[in-house]
Amino acid sequence: MHSEAPAYGLWGLAFVNAAIFIFFAFSFFKPQTKRDWRSFSAFSAFLVALFAEMYGFPLTIYLLSGWLQSRYPEVNWFSHDAGHLLEELFGWQANPHFGPFHIASFVLIGGGFWLISSGWARLYRAQKNNLLATEGIYSYVRHPQYDGFILIMLGFLFQWPTVLTLAMFPVLTFMYVRLARNEEREALATFGEEYRAYMKRVPGFIPRWSKFSSTHHSNPPS
Repeated sequence: MHSEAPAYGLWGLAFVNAAIFIFFAFSFFKPQTKRDWRSFSAFSAFLVALFAEMYGFPLTIYLLSGWLQSRYPEVNWFSHDAGHLLEELFGWQANPHFGPFHIASFVLIGGGFWLISSGWARLYRAQKNNLLATEGIYSYVRHPQYDGFILIMLGFLFQWPTVLTLAMFPVLTFMYVRLARNEEREALATFGEEYRAYMKRVPGFIPRWSKFSSTHHSNPPS
């Protein structure tokens, strides 16, 4: 049961958190082209919507309050902890910050930022030398940075699901897939058969398990 006072209307905290994560993503992604800025802006909008509900106005809780209160009358749904809806709905009784969905969110968010950073570093070095990025993380998937954005959004949905961010997630995912397809057309025009062969060898977004298996067997423990 949550007995603390309501923890919303904290717009300053919402702004600070959104700004920190947006700056953090900017430092990892380093947008340069118009396409980069479109993908980064869409991701930033997702973060603003998330933190506006997390600390400002709990729209999702208001919309679901009748159903939630009837099913879980012992919970103070306008406390901050109750905003971790998945922990509440699945009956996690301890501090939700240590719940399974919250921990999973940290793994997804951390993995997403790592993909964005690793992908950008490889891509920057390749572009600087007018080469095709095919090594490192690019040997597993062709679009690691878009994978990273998707994982971060998914991680925040595990941590603090809202109606608005749930609606935005598939739209933004579709947008990233379209941006990736546009990039591939440009890469085909630039690198031709080299990129076509790369497309046949490496999947777009979901790595092949055989790639991990072959890497493991080719690098046995000493």
